[in-house]
Amino acid sequence: MGPRLSVLAGLVAGVLVALAVLAAVILAIPAIPPASDVPSPSAVPSAVTPSASPSALASASATANFHVGQGAPALAVSKVGGGTIDLASMSGEAVWVNFMQTTCPPCVDEFPIMSGFAARYADKGLVVVAVDIREDEATAAAFARRLSATFPVGLDTNGAAQQAWGAYGLPVHFWIDKTGIVRDGALGGIGPDVMARGVASILPGVTVTP
Repeated sequence: MGPRLSVLAGLVAGVLVALAVLAAVILAIPAIPPASDVPSPSAVPSAVTPSASPSALASASATANFHVGQGAPALAVSKVGGGTIDLASMSGEAVWVNFMQTTCPPCVDEFPIMSGFAARYADKGLVVVAVDIREDEATAAAFARRLSATFPVGLDTNGAAQQAWGAYGLPVHFWIDKTGIVRDGALGGIGPDVMARGVASILPGVTVTP
């Protein structure tokens, strides 16, 4: 074979190898589905949509899992400063129950806002109570005092109430109407907008603002 034929044969072989590599790469790339097969943002559940706000995620989780539409579980715990917080004795009142711990950063942010709601809607029948999970009275009392809480704080020192309510992610909020039915709930650091919605759900006919 002459020199020119050798060079030509080498070029042809090189082109064939390059085509084979290109074909392998193309076959390895996953097929892109037609636009009609790709779910639109509205088709993705709001609870798992990455763009959903923390408040929206919390509300969706609580509404789906935390007794909404059901009778509130029993709740009877010792109260910081003496006495007892007993949900059964609050029949006929609209009750907002918050499960929390002093080491929970969102709990620190929420307490002052909750105090504001407690003061503004007390004359409408709203009762706000917090339940501290698995901490001693001195710790809970110091926390409430530091944040100037205007509502009572209970002590679930052994976690029994936490278990009964399924309140494992803290803070957790439950809004219970005057008949003892849970009407709304929220999980995780929420703001005044979600709080106002919860309070409105148990004070029908009352205009509740954040």
